[in-house]
Amino acid sequence: MYDNEILDVLTFARINHFNLVEKAQLLRKAGCASVIIENRLNIKDVFPECSERVSEGLKDIEDAKRRAESEIDYVLRNDIKILSLSSEDYPQRLGECEDAPVVLFYKGTANLNAKRIVSIVGTRHCTVYGQDIIRRFVADLRQLCPEVLIVSGLAYGVDINAHQQALSNGYDTVAVLAHGLDTIYPSRHRDTANRMLSQGGLLTEYFTFTNADKLNFLRRNRIVAGLSDATIVVESASHGGGLVTARLALEYNREVFAFPGRIGDTYSEGCNNMIRDSKAAMITSATDFVNMMGWEDDATLTKARKTGIERTLFPDLTPEEQRVADILLKEGDMQINVISSVIGLPIHQLTSLLFTMEMKGVVRVLAGGVYHIIS
Repeated sequence: MYDNEILDVLTFARINHFNLVEKAQLLRKAGCASVIIENRLNIKDVFPECSERVSEGLKDIEDAKRRAESEIDYVLRNDIKILSLSSEDYPQRLGECEDAPVVLFYKGTANLNAKRIVSIVGTRHCTVYGQDIIRRFVADLRQLCPEVLIVSGLAYGVDINAHQQALSNGYDTVAVLAHGLDTIYPSRHRDTANRMLSQGGLLTEYFTFTNADKLNFLRRNRIVAGLSDATIVVESASHGGGLVTARLALEYNREVFAFPGRIGDTYSEGCNNMIRDSKAAMITSATDFVNMMGWEDDATLTKARKTGIERTLFPDLTPEEQRVADILLKEGDMQINVISSVIGLPIHQLTSLLFTMEMKGVVRVLAGGVYHIIS
């Protein structure tokens, strides 16, 4: 059963007469929500800096208290943790931010105060190029730094790819949601979210039955930025949520990185602009990132440097399959007739070869029958 402080902090969180910074500042000064609630009728006597709007808003808390009581009932029935800004188990990095949420709801197993936390963000229209970057980056980072918590927002594109690659490589990964823990949006990511409950977690500042409105996503971005040591933008158009998260990370004095893309590519424009304007450091690999973060002291990294980081990208390839892989690595994406011409194999034989390579996870077929090497 939760104590009165939790009921009071939830009640305080439901009062809507504050801006985000004002609410966090008052809770920090009070030390706990119970002090605010107990002195709500004469709050300006205790905290003279409170505005009239806040003072008036605190006088009638009955609706907020009833909503808080129903939320506690839901939390107790669904194994959810309530993290108050004034409690020791609140994410410390986020707690340093002036507009930190006064309360968070968390379901999962990951340590939100892990030694190293990285947010991976970007466009919802992640291209094959972006997917390959995430796959390679997370796999290499796992070898260099095995204990990193990966954070993102469970959205389409970069977010879901970051979560899935983290899970595949044995990392814990946490999704910051723009709604309550009674639902998952988008619903097609529910299976991934369920996996994260035992290998990461789901985190939100929103009470149950809160819709995933546009403003909530924008507010959610500050949590993604504030939780982490660094934010990495994989792909972004000239405007987008990933850039908002990066800007917030800079305001919080966190490190920001971006992967460059080809000039003229829509979903590389935002990253390229950030690098050009010195708003993000350019990285091209996990090794770049680890070096810039000063994480070289990791024993795993030292061992990896001595032995060389050698990943078997294409295990058990036949000589013919290796020839195809080498050509695609060297020349880029190709249609089957072009591959046939280059390596001198008839198309009927090459079709069977490429199908086998696709089953091995070496190539994938893109629109127009173009074959892409998964590097």
